Amino acid sequence: MEPTHEADDYLADTRRWLERAVIGLNLCPFAKSVYVKQQVRFVFSDATTSEALLEQLAEELVALRDAPPEQVDTTLLVHPFVLQDFRDYNDFLDNADAAVAALGLEGVLQVASFHPQYQFAGSGPDDIDNCTNRSPWPTLHLLREDSVERAVEAFPDPDVIVERNVETLRRLGHEGWRKLLAP
Repeated sequence: MEPTHEADDYLADTRRWLERAVIGLNLCPFAKSVYVKQQVRFVFSDATTSEALLEQLAEELVALRDAPPEQVDTTLLVHPFVLQDFRDYNDFLDNADAAVAALGLEGVLQVASFHPQYQFAGSGPDDIDNCTNRSPWPTLHLLREDSVERAVEAFPDPDVIVERNVETLRRLGHEGWRKLLAP
């Protein structure tokens, strides 16, 4: 699909979030290397139903599977017109996992989740900690298991990352988060 001006805006918001928050705040210490090597594929979805999104997700899973890792290591599937409600989005993740399984890609690919209303279990909707998984638009992050395993080997204690991220976000605060992502 050839991106429209509108699609370009959604992808620009997502790229800004990746550059300023994920990489800039080092929320994911593994993101910078694939980003600077231009191995992150940004895909805009114009899906308006969860069924259409699931179909596109399956297509993107196959595309990632078939792409050489040195060209495409990970994919961000940005879908601003469907699953705006976090509960609906969260429920959809079971379908995403089922698609991975149906395609025989368990242990090969996985789907991580980012959403503007992301809320961890047991947290309040306004807790700054939720921002570790908040993106400007609902986004499915397709990852190669091999890449995840290499990252874990390089950083064997992921709890340290989580703790550091929470400290970073608490220092930044909500106003700092908004300014960070402003165009």
